[in-house]
Amino acid sequence: MEAYQNFFHIGQYTDSEAMTGCTVILCEDGVTGGVSVRGGSPNTRDTDALKSENNRKFVHGVTLSGGSAFGLAANAGVVDFLEENKIGRDMGITFVPNVVGASLFDLRIGRSDVRPNYQAGRQACEAAFNDQPFQAGNYGAGTGCSVGTINGAKNAMKGGIGLHTIAHGNLWVTAVIAVNAVGDVFDEEVGKIIAGARKPGERRIGFSEELFLDHYQNEEALFDGNTVIGCVMTNATFPKAKMNKLADISHNGIARAIRPSHTTYDGDTLFVLGANQINASFEAVSILAVEAVRQAIVKGTKAAATYGDYLGYQDR
Repeated sequence: MEAYQNFFHIGQYTDSEAMTGCTVILCEDGVTGGVSVRGGSPNTRDTDALKSENNRKFVHGVTLSGGSAFGLAANAGVVDFLEENKIGRDMGITFVPNVVGASLFDLRIGRSDVRPNYQAGRQACEAAFNDQPFQAGNYGAGTGCSVGTINGAKNAMKGGIGLHTIAHGNLWVTAVIAVNAVGDVFDEEVGKIIAGARKPGERRIGFSEELFLDHYQNEEALFDGNTVIGCVMTNATFPKAKMNKLADISHNGIARAIRPSHTTYDGDTLFVLGANQINASFEAVSILAVEAVRQAIVKGTKAAATYGDYLGYQDR
């Protein structure tokens, strides 16, 4: 059992026929949360509540979903599931769960008319509470993910969802990331791009930055709709303002692994959850968070299997 499982439950709903799904991170007792939205085309729910100046003190769940704006409907299923299990803020008359979320654009893969909905959110919660093993690649929010889509679907590759935990002493940080980038995925450990845009007749992959530059006078010709979303968890204790700063810094992991990242066409969004169990240096947690995000991106990409024209890492 990984350290995060003592405080957080992760569950996934996967529709392998329609090629979409959702991933939930649940915390019954409520934890301190933060968020950072860096992409230019985000789809989010309730992120304003996590602003440092606002009153929301605890978070009980995060929903990461496919389906673009339609996929935010999965959040309603998560909220109702938690209320039925008496998880949330006790208002005397009922429990009100604080659930935030973000969705990614996967409508060009599989069936565009089928998206994560209310029932999908509930099923992901049931999987989380049954402690089903986390599956990387084409599962949950990673089911319909793709990378290097700037040159069109036929020249893109398959993305997926990944998870990575890093520990130092009794401090740990876990990142779960759905890799759905317009850009290419770069692995620092091998020093090269491992998935991304392709060109017909060429074996080399990773043309995204080159294509952006080639189209500098006609950017409208480029593909327009992907997003990297995820959640970083830690056992460290920080106030809400520091959690938001940690979310900001965690985006460095995306920048290190995605080329280019945080584009106008991405809705890159990261949530951060702190279990408030130990005191730790903010800088130490930041270092671990950035690396956890980077490695989760690489893992999710390597685990993604080929689907149709979207070539998987193992088949490149």
